[in-house]
Amino acid sequence: MIINADLHIHSRFSMATSKNMVPETIAPQAKLKGLDLVGTGDALHHKYLQILDESLEESKNGIFSIKSGLNESSLSKFILTTEVEDLKRVHHLILIPSFDVAYNLREYFKGNLDADGRPKVRMNGAEIMEIAKEHECLIGPAHAFTPWTSIYKAYDNLTDCYGSKPDFLELGLSADSEMADYIKELQDIPFLTNSDAHSPWPHRLGREFNQIKVKELGFKEISNSILKNKIKANFGFDPRLGKYHKTACIKCYRQFAIEEALKLRMKCPCGGIIKKGVDYRIYELSDWDEPHHPDHRPPYIHLLPLAEIISLIYDKGVTTVFVQKIWKKLVQKFGNEIEVLINASLADLEDIDPQLTPVIKAFRNNSLQIRPGGGGHYGEILLKPEELDIEVYKEENVDDNTLDKYLKD
Repeated sequence: MIINADLHIHSRFSMATSKNMVPETIAPQAKLKGLDLVGTGDALHHKYLQILDESLEESKNGIFSIKSGLNESSLSKFILTTEVEDLKRVHHLILIPSFDVAYNLREYFKGNLDADGRPKVRMNGAEIMEIAKEHECLIGPAHAFTPWTSIYKAYDNLTDCYGSKPDFLELGLSADSEMADYIKELQDIPFLTNSDAHSPWPHRLGREFNQIKVKELGFKEISNSILKNKIKANFGFDPRLGKYHKTACIKCYRQFAIEEALKLRMKCPCGGIIKKGVDYRIYELSDWDEPHHPDHRPPYIHLLPLAEIISLIYDKGVTTVFVQKIWKKLVQKFGNEIEVLINASLADLEDIDPQLTPVIKAFRNNSLQIRPGGGGHYGEILLKPEELDIEVYKEENVDDNTLDKYLKD
């Protein structure tokens, strides 16, 4: 069977994360997105680990379900995951096979594991990997090209960090397979695409996800499928929409050619710091003039969250009631958001919202014009509502609690 899996999110105990990031909220929202499996995130944090242990039960071999009386068919299942930061500020994603292992890892990792959901561990990448492998976890670099806290920010190759090759590499929002396959050392490394979500709503959860072929839903099956390159497809942002795609100032977001940035000593005239973009970092690491896709590499399919597409068309905030009503109608019609974005026929979409159809068609065809992001500012799709002959009414975003109540109604 084929499952949709988002293996990297965070809990309410991580910095700048919604207080609604708890299993009872995540599970139904992930299902509305179209995810079969979602990482718990933050499974080393003592308080969150207790919440997980109390609210989840093992349904099969390292896969967990909500204990509550909610309809199981309306809930995504969970796999234990965590992200940790090492001594060089490199972030690592770890997939954990059981609660026993999660509790044991707390004894082996050095550092204050409870200061934040994403703990800072006083160890290097090789030490972290050794402990993870001894406990039969999977480990790889998180958002590998991000210019702040990534493996390729600190190192020029994977083995300098880990001493050997990791189990996978997470691409992050500002890179895709087309970019990463310029790098020779990644030819036999499986790529993962995950959301790194900090809130539980479907415009954040599953904004990047993996389609994985498994015989059954279990930790060992998923582990084997990743290690044996049975990922059928990676879905995620067009990397130009990522916050760090281009070299740009982190204060005013002005973008620079790298030569100009270097002449300015990475200091913007506005006084801000110029941050090297993912596209240039990959150029520095490239071994070829064009990407070399190995036979096992699955397709990478660009997506944008459905609410963001609706917001784009009507020039209204993603969490306005107007946008959420259209989103809810589409999800009720087609079953989940991923189904709307990938498989719904354009004719059926036309019946519900004619303005939506040409944009989804353009996204599926990769024909939308995009202004790339950089310096911490997301890229923008260059689509004007007036071009679609749409009457625009501005509407304020609702707060997180109001959105929670609306989506549960």
